Amino acid sequence: MNFPDCNLKESISNDVVMLIEDLDIPEKSKEKFTDRGIKELNPPQEKAVGSGLLKNESMVVAAPTASGKTAIAEFAFLKKIIEENKKCVYIVPLRALAQEKYDDFKRYEDLGMDVAVSVGDYDSSASGLGNHDLIITTSEKMDSILRHNPSWTEDIGLVVSDEIHLLNDESRGPTLEVTLTRLRQLTDAQILGLSATISNADELAGWLDAELVSSDYRPVELHEGVFNGSMVEFENQQDLDFEKSGRGEHVISDHTLDMGKQALIFASSRRNAESIAEKTGEKINHHLSGDERDELDELAEEILNVPSQPTKQCKRLAKCVRTGAAFHHAGLANGQRNIIEDAFRDKLIKVISATPTLAAGVNLPAFRVLIRDAKRYHPDKGMAFIPVLEYEQMSGRAGRPEYDDYGEAILIGKNENQAEELKERFIEGEAEEIYSKLAVEPVLRTHILSLIATRVTRDKESLNDFLSKTFFYHQYNDMRKIESKLDRILGKLEDWRLIKQDRGELEPTRVGKRVAELYLDPDSAHELLVGLETEREYTAFGLLALICNTGEMRTLRMKDREFDGIQEELAKHENELLKPAPSPWDLGYENFLSAVKTALMLQDWIKEKGEDKLMEEYGETPGGLRSRKEIADWLLYSMQELARLLNMKDKLKPIRKLRTRLKHGVREELVPLVRLRGVGRVRARKLWKAGFKSLSDLRSAPTARIKEVLGPKIGEKVKDQLDTKEDQEILGS
Repeated sequence: MNFPDCNLKESISNDVVMLIEDLDIPEKSKEKFTDRGIKELNPPQEKAVGSGLLKNESMVVAAPTASGKTAIAEFAFLKKIIEENKKCVYIVPLRALAQEKYDDFKRYEDLGMDVAVSVGDYDSSASGLGNHDLIITTSEKMDSILRHNPSWTEDIGLVVSDEIHLLNDESRGPTLEVTLTRLRQLTDAQILGLSATISNADELAGWLDAELVSSDYRPVELHEGVFNGSMVEFENQQDLDFEKSGRGEHVISDHTLDMGKQALIFASSRRNAESIAEKTGEKINHHLSGDERDELDELAEEILNVPSQPTKQCKRLAKCVRTGAAFHHAGLANGQRNIIEDAFRDKLIKVISATPTLAAGVNLPAFRVLIRDAKRYHPDKGMAFIPVLEYEQMSGRAGRPEYDDYGEAILIGKNENQAEELKERFIEGEAEEIYSKLAVEPVLRTHILSLIATRVTRDKESLNDFLSKTFFYHQYNDMRKIESKLDRILGKLEDWRLIKQDRGELEPTRVGKRVAELYLDPDSAHELLVGLETEREYTAFGLLALICNTGEMRTLRMKDREFDGIQEELAKHENELLKPAPSPWDLGYENFLSAVKTALMLQDWIKEKGEDKLMEEYGETPGGLRSRKEIADWLLYSMQELARLLNMKDKLKPIRKLRTRLKHGVREELVPLVRLRGVGRVRARKLWKAGFKSLSDLRSAPTARIKEVLGPKIGEKVKDQLDTKEDQEILGS
């Protein structure tokens, strides 16, 4: 394969450059670029076009953050969709990134392009997506769509895989790998992989039968440096000496604001991010003008009003925001993250401290990026250095093309020895090679069931044939590592009654097919099936303990000091368990107690404990609670679907009731009331206390009385629902 020269350091020269107006893309789309000030192609964009991007050549583009890779994808999908009448699937790693791309690409709708975003809801064929041209989705969602065999996949002409280097990620990589392998098998689509700079990009391109476009171009020059306790030593510019003493992130943030610029600070954990924001705000707030203080006060109030009742975390965030600083992590509510991101773009918030997910997520550049924590806790290794690739993702956020001629990425060391180590490892080091993670057994069994259930593979020979087309096989050219696990996995799937084997033939059972559609780990499905077959009566805790003990549920971490207390709680509820607890001497006992802790927290939520109380008792943030509620609902829905399939109608009512209680966070008596639109846990409890304990009570009450309890507007809406025959039927009254 002919790979373009990837070792040259590009810069914009006096050579003739390629102009947008010369591109072989629809004429009406060219204005969309020139209106944004993009009139000529930069080096990686020019390389991509020259290497056959617009001539159906599959391609891997490996280049730094902010080097214009997204525009390369735009050239490709405009050509495919408008001129060739084909669909494009645009795969991203995160939901937040999917939403950002959707908001960006909607600009093309007035050209007649229909843009859709599809994330979550893993039990859907998404047949409606067949009506759209550009489909933005996550790899997990695309995998789940393929499990339902939608007919519209045959119309796909282009697959864009953004952040394709995440094939290296243990949690996301295998799903992306199998999804790309399946799309290549199902379609003749052009594949476009957008990657960070990695050492083995040629290997990735070889797997995809793609051209490699590799570049180190950045539109804004990057200056990399290390703080050694008193100064920043830069590689390619004058060192920065500070008159003030103090922690590196505080001193440098203050200096950044002296320059009229903004900074991002990356920390290893949520707790660190929050602490940094709090202390940084104290150091920088003297830079704020009176008008900015007024605006930040309003912003802080908005943040407090996102949840129904502000938690301590909300108050802490609001306090930081008033000083011009903020923290950003997955524990925040979506609305709060959006407020912070918009205020940073508007230059109102000056410094954000964030966990590394921000580096791979939304487009939020700053003049300076500070890497405060170059180490992170790893369950197997303890505190270990982050990968060079991750450092490059973070540092790539430095410099904003519309505001800065250059950007600065600064690693924070405590002394000269540590600074030298950081410099050698990250600034002078090379990004790691990426490796397939497909051979991890829990992941492999999930995808093997899916391949059998969707009839992609009908016997061991075709299963091996599919696996031989994966990145794993391309890298190792050896199936033995996987084949040694195949018989064991197939045996388990048969024992769990998810597949049948007969002389090498592989066939899914009805339950196995449904498990694959529900996007469940077969091991988790087995747990749910055991729970369905028990003779024990269902209780809320019993169901919660069952679903929290599956691989899908991200359980709360149990601290050593909590061990005895959780065991005591377990003893109180042991007769409610739908599956016997493991022995305290079993290897997985501590993991089981973590599941029990998570179940206890969700039980407190449905007992109407507030988010603030849950945070105090369990250390759970509103964002974390929301995430676990979503997973719990999905697992309960899956259990409900399996009960339906197995004709276990007596199991359905308690599962449905628990789903409603989890959604609203209410005790059982409020379930009928929260089914009314506009009535949540707070209003339902108000109605209950006022004597309205059923829909019949409300229906027979004067409208004025309901308005007295709920207020005129909500009271009217509630009464309208009760007086409508259709709504009476929906509410089951």
